[in-house]
Amino acid sequence: MIPDSLLGRSVIAAVLLSGLLAGLAACWRAEAPADAAAPPLSAEIQTRQQLVDVALGRVPADLVLRGATVLNVVTREWLPQQDIVIAAERIAWVGPQGQWSGTATQIVDVNGLWAVPGFGESHKHIESTYLTPEYEAALVVPRGNTWTVEDSHEISNVVGEHNVEFWLQAERAGSPLKIFPSIGSATPPTVYEHGGGYYGYREMARFMSADPRVISLGEVMDWPAVSNRQHGAHQRIWEMIQATFDHDGVVEGHGGGLVAADDINAFAAAGLSSDHEARLPQEALDKLRRGIFIEARVDLTRELIPLLLKAGLQDWSNLSVTTDDRDVHATLQLGSMDYNIRTAIEAGLAPEIAYQLGSYNTARHFHIEHRVGSISPGRYADVVLLRDPRTVAIDRVYANGKLAAVGNEYRLPIPKIDYPRWALQTINIGRALGPADFRIDAPAGRQKVDVALMEPFWFAPDFITDTMPVQADGSVAADPARGITKVAMVDRYHGTAAVSKMFWRNVGPKTPGSALASSQSHDLHNIWVAGNDDAAMALAVNTIAAQHGGWALVSGGRVVATVKLDIAGLMTARPVTEVAAEMERLHQAADAMDWIGSPGLPDRMRFAFLTASPWKWQLLAPYESNPGGFVNVVTGQTHEVVW
Repeated sequence: MIPDSLLGRSVIAAVLLSGLLAGLAACWRAEAPADAAAPPLSAEIQTRQQLVDVALGRVPADLVLRGATVLNVVTREWLPQQDIVIAAERIAWVGPQGQWSGTATQIVDVNGLWAVPGFGESHKHIESTYLTPEYEAALVVPRGNTWTVEDSHEISNVVGEHNVEFWLQAERAGSPLKIFPSIGSATPPTVYEHGGGYYGYREMARFMSADPRVISLGEVMDWPAVSNRQHGAHQRIWEMIQATFDHDGVVEGHGGGLVAADDINAFAAAGLSSDHEARLPQEALDKLRRGIFIEARVDLTRELIPLLLKAGLQDWSNLSVTTDDRDVHATLQLGSMDYNIRTAIEAGLAPEIAYQLGSYNTARHFHIEHRVGSISPGRYADVVLLRDPRTVAIDRVYANGKLAAVGNEYRLPIPKIDYPRWALQTINIGRALGPADFRIDAPAGRQKVDVALMEPFWFAPDFITDTMPVQADGSVAADPARGITKVAMVDRYHGTAAVSKMFWRNVGPKTPGSALASSQSHDLHNIWVAGNDDAAMALAVNTIAAQHGGWALVSGGRVVATVKLDIAGLMTARPVTEVAAEMERLHQAADAMDWIGSPGLPDRMRFAFLTASPWKWQLLAPYESNPGGFVNVVTGQTHEVVW
C-alpha cells in the first residue's frame, strides 16, 4: 500500500508535469513557422484514398474480374471463386465472388481461369532484347511480364546522366510495363575503360532522389575493387554502395567465380544482397545459406530446384527466377518470364511456389511489394489469367487494370516516343576506318612471332600463347585454317578512331573476306569485330557507324546482313516482328558461311568482352597508358599482343 504522503507528492508532480507539457506545446504552436503546413497530397495518396472508397462500396469500380481461382502468393494458397475489383489501375478489393458491396462499370466473367500476379524480372537487361521499353512491353506483356527491375549498366555506359530519364519515359507515355531502374554500378566497368558515363556517390544519390521507382544499385561486378582497398576503383564503388544505403536502396551483387566460403561470406558482409551469376547448384545453396538472394536463370534453375527439394528447403522466399539477357528472337521462340516459371515447375517445384519466385519474392526483395507482386488491394492491377497453371498456359493478361494481351496478341497501343539526340547519336568513331587500322605488324626483321591468344569466356589467370608466321609485307594475318581469327575493339565514344587488335582462337569466320561486328559488347559497348580480312573488318565497323549501332555481317567482301540498333547502339524503337525478322536474316546469312568451331552466328561474342569477375585478361579499346588495349583487369598488368 502506498503511504498517503507519497501519494500526495505523486499527484502534485503529475499536475506540475501536465502543466509543463501543456506550456511546451503552446510554445511550439506559437513558434511554428508559417510555412510548416504539409504539402498537397501526392497522386499516389489520392489514388489510395480513391481505393478506400471503392473498397467500401462508396464509389464505382472500373472493372471486376469475376470468379477466378486466385493464387494468394502471400499465404501460398489457391482461393476459388474470387472477385478482383479494379479502379485507377490498382486493385481495390479481393474476395469471394459476389460479396463486394459496390458497383462497377464493367464485369468480366473469368470463371474457370486461374489468376496469378503479373510476373516481375529480378534481374534483366532490356537492352539485350534489342527493343526500347515500349516495344519490349509488346514482346513480354503477352507472356505475363508486367514489371521489370532493369539493371541499367548497359545503357548507363552510353548515356550517362540520362539513364533514369530514358527508362521512365515509356511508362510516362502510356506503356503498361513498369520499369524499376537499378543504377549501373559498372559505369565504367573498370578503371581501364571510359565511355559515356561515370557514376560515384553524387550521381547515385541524385538518381535515388529523382524518382521512387529507382530502387537499387545494379549488380556490383567488380569484386576486386570491392575487396581490395588498394584497387583503383575501390573508392568509387564503395561510394555508390554508401549512397544506396543512405537512400534505403538495395545493393545488387554479381558473384561470378566466388565459390569459397571466405569469398561468399565477404560478399554478403559487403552488403551485396543478391547473385544472378551462381553457376553451380551447390554454389547457389551455399550463397542462399548466407542470406544472399538468388536470382536463378533457367540453366541454373533446372539443377538448383532438385537440389533444394532434396535438401528439404522450407522457406523459398529468398529465391527468384529471372532472364538476365535474352534477345527478341530467342524470346519469341522460348518465352519470357513464363518460360522461367515453367522451367521451375518442370524441375519439380510446386506451381504456387514457382509463381512466388516469379513475382512476390522479387517484390519483397526490392521493397516494392506495396506496388507489385501480388493480387492484393493497393497493388497495380496486373493479373495473368491461366488456362493451366502447371504449364503456364496464358489465356489473357491485364496490366494496370487494362486488357493488355489475349493469347500472344498484344492489345494496347504502343506510344510514339521521340527519342532525343543523346539517345540517337551515340556512335562517334571520328572517321571512316580502313584496312590499315586493323593491320598487326611484326617486329622488324622477324619471320615468325609469338602472339597472345584469347578465346571466348577464357577465365584462366594467364592468356594463351602461340607462334604465327610473318607475311611478306611484315604483317601477321589471321589463320582460319588453324582456328585463329583477328579480333579488334574500336572506341565508339571519343572520335579518335582508336583501335586495339589481337588474335583469338576457336571463334570467327572461315569464309574468305569475312567479318562480324557489333556495338553490343558488354559492358562498355565499344564496337567489337572478328574477321579474317582487314578490309572486311573495316567495312563491318563502318557499316555499324553509319546505321548508329547494331550488327553487321560481311562475307566475301560485301555486307550480307545487318541489324539496326540506333538507340544508344543497343536498341531500336521498331516493332517486335520487324526486329526479329532482321535477326533471323542475320542468322540465316551466317548459316550460309563457314565458321571456326561451332557453325552459325557466334552471337555470344557480345558477352565475351566482360571485364567482371571471373574474367582476367581482356582486350579493351586503347587507353592512355596502354595503346594495345590488352590488360589483366584484375591486376592492371598489360602485355603486347605480338612480340
